[in-house]
Amino acid sequence: VQLQASGGGSVQAGDSLRLSCVGIGRTLTMYTKAWFRQFPGKEREFVAAIHGHGRTTHYADSVEGRFTISRDNAENTVWLQMNSLEPEDTAVYYCAASREFALSVSSHEYEYWGQGTLVTVSS
Repeated sequence: VQLQASGGGSVQAGDSLRLSCVGIGRTLTMYTKAWFRQFPGKEREFVAAIHGHGRTTHYADSVEGRFTISRDNAENTVWLQMNSLEPEDTAVYYCAASREFALSVSSHEYEYWGQGTLVTVSS
């Protein structure tokens, strides 16, 4: 099982980016999916999560109202639409999958991880 994240890049403050995460191999269709990010020298922090059915989501306070997580189980893909980006959003972003139903904010609850994609926001 492999998760492949893409879509990172360098943008200006106020711009938008859309990250994608595709599942390769055994399907993780109904797994809870999430995005985390990691700042240099820090632990990974929770960004957003979405239930397997796609109807329930949860966001970190720092991105609420600016980021949107969505998924298409038929395509085994989850996205993170990031709007109104700020320099403080600069980080490596990781997608993750968990068989647990709860929308956990703890990285320890997620069994599968993508390779990370770098987002750089300049002022």
